[in-house]
Amino acid sequence: MQVNGTHSRSRMVSEINVTPFVDVMLVLLIIFMVTAPLMTQGIDVKLPETAAPAIPSEKERLMVTVSKDRKVYIDDYAVDLESLGPKIAAIYQNQQGQQGVFLRADESLPYGFVVRVMGTIREAGIDQIGMVTEPLTGLTTGDLTEK
Repeated sequence: MQVNGTHSRSRMVSEINVTPFVDVMLVLLIIFMVTAPLMTQGIDVKLPETAAPAIPSEKERLMVTVSKDRKVYIDDYAVDLESLGPKIAAIYQNQQGQQGVFLRADESLPYGFVVRVMGTIREAGIDQIGMVTEPLTGLTTGDLTEK
């Protein structure tokens, strides 16, 4: 029998030290918070402004974007204008019912080019084409009728 208490030191400790785990998790959280905004990529398009209200959509639709330099994208994938129709038709080939596309076009594009893209989409058999715009900033509807 030992008096100085060495017997109690030889017992195993069954507690888990969570401090290193918490430290690692906090570092990972900070890394993800810093890098997440850098991972989002998009197509730079200045949309025209309008006072029209948003149209509610119950289904997710395909997004066709035309940039300022006349490049055409299906969602985030670049396509040339000649292959736009067949690719959209292939995407919607197995879907039944109404098929729709949202079209985002830069406001500096000529009207004729935007109509050409719309015609290509229509030739692919798309029933509905929605034009994506930005809400008016600083102007009211009354300001538009006075000018």
